[in-house]
Amino acid sequence: MGHKGISVTGLVCSISFFLLTLHSAYGDVSYSFPEEMKRGSVIGNIAKDLGLEASRLSARNARIDTEENRKRYCDINLSAGEFIVTERIDREELCGEKVSCILKFELVLESPLELHRISLQIQDINDNTPIFPKDTIKLEIAESAFKGARFRVNAAHDADIGQNAVQSYTLKRNDHFALSVQTTAAGSKYGELVLDKELDREQQQELKLLLTAVDGGTPQRSGTVVIHVTVLDANDNAPVFSQAVYKPSLPENSPLGTLVLTVSSTDADEGVNGEVTYEFSRMSDKARKMFTLNHKTGEITVIGALDYEDESKYEMFIEGKDGYGLSSDTKVIIEITDVNDNAPVIYLKSLFSPIPENASPGTEVGIINVQDRDSENNRQVRCSIQQNINFKLVPSIKNYYSLVTTGELDRELVSDYNITITATDEGSPPLSSSKSMQLSVADFNDNPPLFEEQFYTTHVTENNKPGASLCSVTARDPDWRQNGTVIYSLLPGEVNGVPVSSFLSINGDTGVIHAVKSFDYEQFSSFEVHVMARDNGSPSLSSNVTVSVFITDVNDNSPQILYPALEGNSFITELVPKATYGGSLVSKVIAVDADSGQNAWLSYHVFKSTDPGLFTIGLHSGEIRTQRDISESDSMKQNLIVSVKDNGQPSLSATCTMYLVISDNLAEVPEMKDISYDGSNSKLTSYLIIALVSVSTFFLTFIIVILAMRFCLRRKPRLLFDGAVAIPSAYLPPNYAEVDGGGTLRSTYNYDAYLTTGSRTSDFKFVSSYNDNKLHADQTLRKTPTDFAEELDGCDGSPEVGRYCK
Repeated sequence: MGHKGISVTGLVCSISFFLLTLHSAYGDVSYSFPEEMKRGSVIGNIAKDLGLEASRLSARNARIDTEENRKRYCDINLSAGEFIVTERIDREELCGEKVSCILKFELVLESPLELHRISLQIQDINDNTPIFPKDTIKLEIAESAFKGARFRVNAAHDADIGQNAVQSYTLKRNDHFALSVQTTAAGSKYGELVLDKELDREQQQELKLLLTAVDGGTPQRSGTVVIHVTVLDANDNAPVFSQAVYKPSLPENSPLGTLVLTVSSTDADEGVNGEVTYEFSRMSDKARKMFTLNHKTGEITVIGALDYEDESKYEMFIEGKDGYGLSSDTKVIIEITDVNDNAPVIYLKSLFSPIPENASPGTEVGIINVQDRDSENNRQVRCSIQQNINFKLVPSIKNYYSLVTTGELDRELVSDYNITITATDEGSPPLSSSKSMQLSVADFNDNPPLFEEQFYTTHVTENNKPGASLCSVTARDPDWRQNGTVIYSLLPGEVNGVPVSSFLSINGDTGVIHAVKSFDYEQFSSFEVHVMARDNGSPSLSSNVTVSVFITDVNDNSPQILYPALEGNSFITELVPKATYGGSLVSKVIAVDADSGQNAWLSYHVFKSTDPGLFTIGLHSGEIRTQRDISESDSMKQNLIVSVKDNGQPSLSATCTMYLVISDNLAEVPEMKDISYDGSNSKLTSYLIIALVSVSTFFLTFIIVILAMRFCLRRKPRLLFDGAVAIPSAYLPPNYAEVDGGGTLRSTYNYDAYLTTGSRTSDFKFVSSYNDNKLHADQTLRKTPTDFAEELDGCDGSPEVGRYCK
């Protein structure tokens, strides 16, 4: 037997092949190329032949696919656009004895999707040596054979085809036989030994002949076999088969042991000469693994697993030989019929994942290829995906499908899709297969941050420490990563004309709001700021929320006494008529507190008085009333030290001194003065001079006023003191206007000018109702604080002790 290989000369000759490039009207291309070429050999420039730009092959993801996903023997050089050999191509292994050996490929390009079919005709080269079925051929020839008798010899097999197959036989020179080469109806050649000289068994019982089979390739290859001839008695009839060619068919799912057919032959001889045995004379290795032959009965049975997709037809030759070596052969062609035994196979060629959630409907996200190895209806495939998802399959070219979107995607609702593709063929029964793929949705900044509350409210106690945390705002953004990262900031604004940044600050990461400074409830009790939450997307999205800050009051302000108030170095003196009855209103202490709530609830108390049983003060009104009727024995000068306390914790207070003079007219005042100052003779002369000058200057005016007042007092002594007390408006601080109804000063009290005696140095205040006429402040007589120092036992005669001594 010869060995299989390629000589250097054969390779050089095979390169000089005829390269045929055919372009079809449908963009297909065909090439013809010899087998056994080395890897990297260029078959042709497919880019040029198809009119494609070689520079765009990589960008379009150009690739070579094979039908039914078989082994890939060729590929494309993306840089040059050349169709090259990548695996060893053995025509005999691929196509056996078939005359035409064609490999089919598909060139697939994306963006847009294109499909070009490529046919590669594999040319045979002389790389196989003729081989005889056996190393020795045994023939038994009767000595009675006449000259010219012919004896067939098993043909040699050459895996090559055409001119490279067996073309002739040569027989080494001998004394008895010549060689005649014959051609069968199938086109194969075999040799026949022609008896050139009669045999004589008595002279020679055995002959050994050397037969050589030669092919027609270049270089030429040959194989030899030894023919062992045994000379027998006469057997002049060879077996004859009932058919020259047998053509049974067999389904591919036939179990082992299935009877394919029975070949039969007859021999006209009798006895041993007519007993025929059968054997395979020539068959492929694949067929030898699939079938066996009963040598006596001629039954062919299945011994291997048949697969239509692997081999659809088997050819073999069966030789029938009688007892003394005469033989004939017949050809058996077994057709394998297809059974739907292959489920469709789904190949994911491309998948664009993740896909942006703002992708428009109809966007292509993947390319699917479906193949079924069966034939005819068994390979017709339908594809589908599950319902109620935003994707569908659109048929494309041949067995390709595009996976496209059908609606708007929302990553916040569904971030990942598990898409299952089902492929079903049209066989009976149909077979199906499924393939799942994961598709992620990429985030797009389409959601602004949203605050958890519609508005926020926080309370802070005044006099807080700067930097204290007030409250926290929280906004959620369902987007991903930086699109969902929330940054907080204060929007520009003003509080009482001051930028809001001077009062508050916010942590941009946590949303915690801090106080920048200490708050004062008396300046403002509440204010609003606007907080913006912005994500970190591009472009960024934002939303706003209002934060209301309410300041809680602290008792940090003492009561402030508005009346009586000190004017310079003088005190205000109230004039109380002698005919005043018990329970009459003679004066009123008015105080306010800048705090609010219970911190501004004021109570009035008589701390000390000249006559403790004569006057009392309203606990919450501050009204000074007589407890009994004024008698002649009561001292003309009455001094009351009043304490005003708030209701805070701890309580704060203030004190003042109320100077009261019991008299019906101003004319009695000098007498009162003389009595009051018996112990002060050192100052009497100066006081008298001042009094005389004052009286002289305003005598006529005072006479008229005194007469008018006495007339009024006699008519309505009670009404004079039961009305509201008039307080000068100058004593009301401008910043004590009531805020939110929380202060202590009520609108029922009215403030008016002073009404004084106009004599000596004392200030006298005449109380009148809201509708009574008032005297002007320039008609006031002044009295120094020291004039009443003797009445204040606990205040050491200090000028301000009357009001501020506590």
